[in-house]
Amino acid sequence: MSHDGVGEVTEALAGLVSDFKGFRQNITQKLQQQEERLNMSYKSQRPQLETVTDASVPHQKAMDSYLRSGDDDGLRALTLSGKSMNTAVAAEGGYLVDPATAETVQSVLSSSASLRAIASVVNVEATSYDVLVDHTEMGAGWASENGSIVETDSPQFDRISIALHELSAMPKASQRLLDDAAFDIEGWLAGRIADKFATSEAAAFIGGDGIDKPKGFLTYPAVDEASWTWGSLGYVATGAADDFDTSQPADAIVDLVYALGAKYRANAAFVMNSKTAGAVRKMKDADGRFLWTDSLTAGQSAQLMGYPVLIAEDMPDIGTDAVAIAFGDFGAGYTIAERPDLRVLRDPFSAKPHVLFYATKRVGGDVTDFAAIKLLKFSVV
Repeated sequence: MSHDGVGEVTEALAGLVSDFKGFRQNITQKLQQQEERLNMSYKSQRPQLETVTDASVPHQKAMDSYLRSGDDDGLRALTLSGKSMNTAVAAEGGYLVDPATAETVQSVLSSSASLRAIASVVNVEATSYDVLVDHTEMGAGWASENGSIVETDSPQFDRISIALHELSAMPKASQRLLDDAAFDIEGWLAGRIADKFATSEAAAFIGGDGIDKPKGFLTYPAVDEASWTWGSLGYVATGAADDFDTSQPADAIVDLVYALGAKYRANAAFVMNSKTAGAVRKMKDADGRFLWTDSLTAGQSAQLMGYPVLIAEDMPDIGTDAVAIAFGDFGAGYTIAERPDLRVLRDPFSAKPHVLFYATKRVGGDVTDFAAIKLLKFSVV
């Protein structure tokens, strides 16, 4: 082949290579554009994840460091800078936990088998909560166009003050466990605190003596409904010394329901423990139908005569003169007052080699309407 022929072939090959490179670049560019369009479409359709506020991220990191190692420099820095209201040091010591941990504890308390589930719950910032109770209906009357107006009765108020008391829990963990980065220290702590708080609260709301703890509704005098007065709780007797009446046991339940005023019955609920519930659920009416009906929906309580039943294990067992069943509008009859903050103090010294976490919150409770709660007493009269 001549030199001219070789040059032509070389030139043709060079042109072919150049054309191929151009083609490849064009294909690559189009693929990149298509990928960018797909990514933009995916991002626009992807659900947005919840973002953590700027203020809570440093607090969570600082709290994690404090709980694991006792290093509170981060919490003190946030407190001094005023960047987070959740890092304040309490006068009695300890730090306020982050909102997520506090809400976890609160949700467990609200869903536990405690009077909290049906009572009135209020958040306060003071050391006590006052409730004004009107013992009379606000004066009102009919008036004609030309008739004289008669002066109506003035309302009579009673002030009930609910003191807040310190509720505490002290879970402990080994330092080796705290050093494990995979260990969810705040989740573990929230669960342990919630369990301790729930147990203590449930007992106090029913039988607490009011000394350094809430006052339970069963600590007030129980009097026969026929002679009931404010400051006591009226009861209906079963007709038997330590049980339901053998011939007509369900009559006592019916009498209890209708001993409560009509304005309270719409929001009323039964309160009893598991042993009592086991006896009550066997009862039938005159037509042979069970008074007790189990809920078919998860999370909803069973019903007795159409009213919800709260199973509270701190209620007394059936026995001589025991008030083992309560029925009433506890939203009106019992009020729980609490401060929303939860404090934790780390103690690595008192239980070596374990670390104690002293958690506290302030809560109180008391009867605020003595007409809204009635009791069933297992007695002849």
